[in-house]
Formats: sequence, C-alpha cells, structure tokens
Amino acid sequence: MNLFLVFLLAYAVLLMWVGLKVGRRVGTPNEFFVAGRCLGPGLIFTTLLVANIGAGSTVGAASLGYRDGLSAWWWVGSAGLGSLVLAFWVGPRLRRIAADHGLHTVGDFLEYRYGRPVRVTVAVLLWFGTLAILAAQLLAMGFVLNAVTGLDPRLGSIIGGIVVTVYFTAGGLLTSVWVNAVQLVVLLLGFLCAFPIILASVGGASALFEATQELENYWNPWHGGGSGWFYLAMLGPSFIVSPGILQRVYAAHDDRAVRIGVAWNGFALLLFAVIPVLLGMAARVVVPDLDNPALALPALLVQSLPPLLGALALAAIFSAEISSADAILFMLATSLSKDLYVRFVRPQASATSILRVARVAAVLGGSSGTAIAVFSSSIVGALSVFYTLLAVSLFVPLVVGLYVRGIRMPEALASIGAGVTVVVAAQLMTSEGFWGLTPAMLGLGAALVAAFVVMVSTGGKVVEDV
Repeated sequence: MNLFLVFLLAYAVLLMWVGLKVGRRVGTPNEFFVAGRCLGPGLIFTTLLVANIGAGSTVGAASLGYRDGLSAWWWVGSAGLGSLVLAFWVGPRLRRIAADHGLHTVGDFLEYRYGRPVRVTVAVLLWFGTLAILAAQLLAMGFVLNAVTGLDPRLGSIIGGIVVTVYFTAGGLLTSVWVNAVQLVVLLLGFLCAFPIILASVGGASALFEATQELENYWNPWHGGGSGWFYLAMLGPSFIVSPGILQRVYAAHDDRAVRIGVAWNGFALLLFAVIPVLLGMAARVVVPDLDNPALALPALLVQSLPPLLGALALAAIFSAEISSADAILFMLATSLSKDLYVRFVRPQASATSILRVARVAAVLGGSSGTAIAVFSSSIVGALSVFYTLLAVSLFVPLVVGLYVRGIRMPEALASIGAGVTVVVAAQLMTSEGFWGLTPAMLGLGAALVAAFVVMVSTGGKVVEDV
C-alpha cells in the first residue's frame, strides 16, 4: 500500500481515537456547545488557529498563489485582520453578554438582541452556506489523497467526512479543542519543515522571482489576476461574525483569554498567510502545466520532498482541512439543535434530548457536506459562497448592532434581506461586481444602507450602548 496513504489513514485513526476518548467526558449541553466556558488563552489560540487554517488557507491559498501570485496573500491575511478586530473590539463584549445570559450559540444572541424572526432567518441562510464550506474542506481532502495516492477524490472526501463526523459527534466543542491541539502540532511541524526545503529546491526566493517575474502582476502584493486587497471585504467580516469562531469565544474563561488567544491567532494568520502562497508560486516553477491549480500544493509536496517529510507535510494539510471541517460541523449541529429544535420544536427539551439532537444534527450535516463534496469541483468557489453569505447576513446584526442600539429587529431583517438580495443579483449578473466593487462589497453596503434607512425612518437612535 502507498506510504502516504498508510500514514494519513493511521493519523486519521489517531484523531478519531482522541475524539472518542475525550467525548466520554461530555455529558451536558454546556460542555458540548461551549466546553464548559473554561478555555484559557492557550486553548483559545490553538482551537481558533487550526479552525482558521483549513482547506482555503492551505490548498485554496496555494492554488490562488499558483494562478495569481503574491496578491493571493490577502486570502488568509484578511482572516488575520478580521481576527484582530474580533480580539480587541467585538469578542470580549460578546463573551460577556453570552456568559451573563447563558447564551450558547450566535442564534441565542440574535434572539436575545432582536427576537425570534432574526434567529430563524439567519439559521436557515447559514445552513445552506455552511454546507458549502464543509463540502470545500472535504473536497480538498479528496484532492490531497488523489494527488499522492491516486485514490478517487470522491472516496478521499468520504474518508475525510467519516473522520470528522466521528470525532466531533463524540463530544462537540470540548472534543474539537483537544483534537485541535494535536492537529496544531502536526500542522506546524509539517509546514515549518517543508517550507524551507521546498523554497531551497527552486533556488530560493531570488530564483523564484527570476523564474516568474515575466508573469503580469505576479509579484504585485495588492492585485494580480483574480486576487487582491478586495478579499478583505469578503473575508475580514466573516472572521469577525462566523458562528463557528464566536462560539469558541463564548467558551473562553474571561475577557483576557479572548483578547490574548484571539489576537495570537490573528497575528499567526498574518505570518502564515505568505507560506501557502509562496508554495503555490513555487509549484508554478516545479509543475507549470497543471490543469487544476487546486492540485498545486499536494503535487509540490510529493515531487519536492523526501517521502517521510512529504508524508508529514501531507498530514499537516489533512490536519488543516479536518480542523476547519469540525468548526463547520459545529455550526451545523448547534444551529439545528439550539436554533431550531429547542426554540421551535421542544422548548422544554431535557439536556439529554438536546445532546442527542446535536449529535444527530452533526451526523446529518457531515453526511450532507460529504454528498455535496462528491459532486463539487471548486474549493475557492465553494468557500466564496459561504464567506460572502456570512458577511452580508451577520455583519450588521452582530457588529453594528453590538454598538448601535437603534439596530432592532426591523433594521436587522432589512439588512439581511438587502445584503443577500444584492449579492445574489450581482453574482447572477457578473461574479466580478460593478464599478470596481465586488459582490461582497455591494452586499455589505446594501446591508448597512438598508439598516440605517429603516432606523431613521422609524425614529431609531443612532448611537447608544447595548
């Protein structure tokens, strides 16, 4: 059997074993949804970093680097900048509200702040968008396994789906936190060991520059090809309002843990952002004729590294994809169990019943995401759908509404409706947007305008603390 496949399968079994072992300690919804609100800065940092370094930050960013060059840095760099806003302004305030009122999910906050209709609207929207990003993580796993073992990518996606569903279903967030710690060690070892060796194999940074400098805008840090600073409008807000991230913030022990842990995560993302991009650019030299840029990173690792180090680097990619997949599965499970089942089906459900429904929701979400991955082909495309939907639907209710008391239920619903409508219309007419503005920028602008028009027309107050 192929060495790489054996190594990855053994690693997958290890992750499931850790998850099942920790999951035996999880017996209450509080432990499943917010890990008992006991996480310090270190665990907040590790669980956020590995959740944020996923398929988009590795395979996706490398494919953009392969295609567009240095400007692909903004794909992960925007996530780092958004994380810093979360660390110092939004996160601590939301954590305090969640702890004071016993909130477990973003849906809990939306209902507390605006009422039931906003909660339902966002829950339904995010279910569709979240399945798209889960599929993207599993699709990347399929690409990796296909590139290094020849395994059918659909089968690779199924293997990834089984692994993440098994260990997450065992214990929810508490399981994910400890599995994430294992994944972070493998991820950092793999990338830190592989990066200098691969860079040296193409003659260093200067040789890489010489080999690719004739490509138009390939070394332009602001804009090149389809990548550039405009990713900030789509990705920055998403990493402030993502339910999978915010529910990890809810699990923090105190505000200090949020500020330190989330900020470390943000700075680490800013530093990490250039690594997959340069690896993708190096792949342009090593394998210049790839039909599918998504194969750039796994193909580079196989061709440029000794077998054992290549296996470690591939395990690092697998770690990144699995960790992001469990964050997405977490969003699906909490949304269905808390936002829909407890709120509308059985408000008096027991703790045991809620936990059972959450686990069933995780299995359903994992199965659905795997099915979508089997029939999908574009990682970055699937991620773009999710991030754009997330930004335009949640930015006003969560961020603006946190500081502007005049944003109430009518304003929140108007912002969601206007933002999503404009994004969908822009995507149908042209995926590149209008007047130099991307669909994400247009959607955010429409959401803000709609909220403030409704607020002014109904006599809402513009500035007042929540």
